[in-house]
Amino acid sequence: MRSIAFFFVAVLLAAVLGAQEQKPVPKNSVRVFVPGCSKGYVFTAARPAEDRPGGAVVPEGTHLRMNGPKEMMKEIKGQEGSMIEITGLIKKGQIAQDGVAVGKGVRITGATPPTGGSSVAIDPSAGQIMIDVEGWRRVLGECPSR
Repeated sequence: MRSIAFFFVAVLLAAVLGAQEQKPVPKNSVRVFVPGCSKGYVFTAARPAEDRPGGAVVPEGTHLRMNGPKEMMKEIKGQEGSMIEITGLIKKGQIAQDGVAVGKGVRITGATPPTGGSSVAIDPSAGQIMIDVEGWRRVLGECPSR
C-alpha cells in the first residue's frame, strides 16, 4: 500500500513540475540562450551552440550587461572562469548593431560631433546590450584566460 501511495505522490509531483512553464515573452523582447563567460555583471558571448534551437543568435564576442535577482547574480559570479549558458530577455533591436564589424567583438560606427561648443554628457550604458537573466547552466568548454 505504501508503494502505491509513494508512486501516486511521485506522479502528482512530476505533473506539477511539468506544468511549470517559462514566463511569456513581452512583445518588445526576445528570449535568448547565450553561451559564454562572465566577469562581474558583464557577460561575453561565445560561439552559439548549433544544437540549441530557439532564441535569437547573439554574435560571438558580444558583451551583455546582466541584470537579475541578487542570489542568481551571486551564483553566476561564482562561475567566473567557467563556461556557462545564460537564458534571458533582450529588447528587440539591441542585437542588430550599427556599424561595420572589423574584428571579434569590434565594430566601427559613425558619430555626430557636438554642435555649438556645448559639452556632451556621455552615458556609460549607451550602446550596451542589457539582458534580464532568467537562469543559467554550466556548459562544456573553457573561458579564455585574460
